[in-house]
Order: sequence, then structure tokens, then C-alpha cells
Amino acid sequence: MLYSNVTAADKRAALRRRLASGELHRFPGAFNPLSARLIEQKGMEGVYVSGAVLSADLGLPDIGLTTLTEVAGRSQQIARVTSLPVIVDADTGFGEPLSVARTIQTLEDADVAGIHLEDQVNPKRCGHLDGKQVVGLDAAVQRIHAAVDARRDPNFLVIARTDARGVDGLDAAIDRVKAFADAGADAVFPEAMTSLEEFDAVRAAVNIPILANMTEFGKSELFSTSQLASVGVNIVIFPVSLLRLAMGAAERALDTLTEHGSLTSMVPQMQTRARLYEVLDYESYGRFDSGIYTFTLENQH
Repeated sequence: MLYSNVTAADKRAALRRRLASGELHRFPGAFNPLSARLIEQKGMEGVYVSGAVLSADLGLPDIGLTTLTEVAGRSQQIARVTSLPVIVDADTGFGEPLSVARTIQTLEDADVAGIHLEDQVNPKRCGHLDGKQVVGLDAAVQRIHAAVDARRDPNFLVIARTDARGVDGLDAAIDRVKAFADAGADAVFPEAMTSLEEFDAVRAAVNIPILANMTEFGKSELFSTSQLASVGVNIVIFPVSLLRLAMGAAERALDTLTEHGSLTSMVPQMQTRARLYEVLDYESYGRFDSGIYTFTLENQH
């Protein structure tokens, strides 16, 4: 009922233990707290908060327009309703190294389990679009140092993302993930890999967990979880998938309403009221209310 009883510290420690197993962990992207509840109920290992989804939710493109306050607020809303660890897209850290440090502590206070920082210049672009640029290696490493030094909970996961593959090629990306590992990153996120062999090359270069981004309509083939596990990937995110599916369904519903004047034909495709209440754990609220609200007006003067 209400929020998760699992503390942020316990979620972070559990994620650390699970990653140490070397197994693959699935982190679908939640577009709101309700979808995070559903992700947990369907047996996933974690929840992801995408910067692209958060931007789109605000009606904005993913070009660095969102603020730290907006990201932290939405991330906390999502993290507090699930017992799963939540990883958040922190873009470029919202500024220079001191701002990165503040970002880390602010998101720690939002009860998330970890974040990833990227090495793009500002304003950033979606990692699967052309025309993006990366900062110099020294500046990128400074961001990771700032993040690692700023965290107060040593189990808070700092994931270093590089977009160098799409700018300077695979060798440059490998050089960067190695430098990020040396700087104290807990995991690396090589963006826009084009083949399993490229993931395998990253795996050979570092001995810390690797995150793969399986986003639709991007530069990466949509590899299966078993394929990714076979090349040593430890975390896979599906950042925008649920939002895309939900928005596709919403658009079809509006088209049906426009054409037919009714949504009767689409009712079988809708989540039922009973299922919604089940996801919300509605029954526990009733039990709580009946156990607490026992006051009556009888014998009162």
C-alpha cells in the first residue's frame, strides 16, 4: 500500500549483489509510477527512467531541456512505488563537475539506485541520432570522478555512458570505457553499438558490468536478452518501449473515436477496471481504512 517498504539503501545493495552474479538484468523504461508498478509485477529485475521519456512526457524533445529538479521529482515518484532498483538517465550531469556532484546527491535523495552520465557536449542529442558530439576524454573522465566522489552511499551505482562509437568509432569508445572504469565507474554504457561483436569487444576491454540500450528505431539491432547475455552484457534497458506502445494505442483510440464516434470496438483492448485496481493494490487500502476508521457517533453527546 502507498509506497514500497524497501529502503533505497536496501535496493542499492541488492542491485550490487545481483550485478556481481554476472547475469543479465532487464530494466524496462517506466513512463510513470503506475507503469513502474506493472514492471515489478511482471517480474522484471529493475526499472529505468529515460531522459527521452521524461522530456516527451513534458512535450519536449530530448535535447537537454529538462532540469535536474524535473528529473529528480519524476524519478522519486517512480522509485518510491516499487521495490525494484531504479536507474535514471542523468544526461550530462546538468553542468560542469561541481554541478555533476550536486546532481548525484540530489538523485541519491530521490531514492534511486543509480544513474548514468554521458560524455556528450551540451546541448545533447539522442544517442541514436546523427550530428552528436562528445567532449574531450579529460572532461568526460572529470564527470565520472565528480560523480564517484560526490556520492554518499557507496552502493549508489555510477554508470558511465559514451557516445563515441557514433562519433569516432569503436576503438575510441573502447578507450573511453576503459578510462571510465579506471576513474571509478561501476558500469559502462557504450551507446549505439551496431553488433554483438562490438559488445563482445567492450566486454573484453573491461571487467565491470556493461549496459546495453535496446531502443526501437535506433542504430542498434534489437538483440534478444539471451543474445546479449551471451556476450557478457549485464543490464539491458528498453527506455522508450512502453511509452511508444502506450502512445500508439492512444493514437489508434483517438482515430477510432474520430471515425466511429465511440470506443466500443476498443474496449476488449483496454485494461479492465479490475486489473487496474489489482495493479494499484486497491484492496489493501480498503483493509487499512476499515481497520483505522472505527469512530462512530453512537453514545456521543
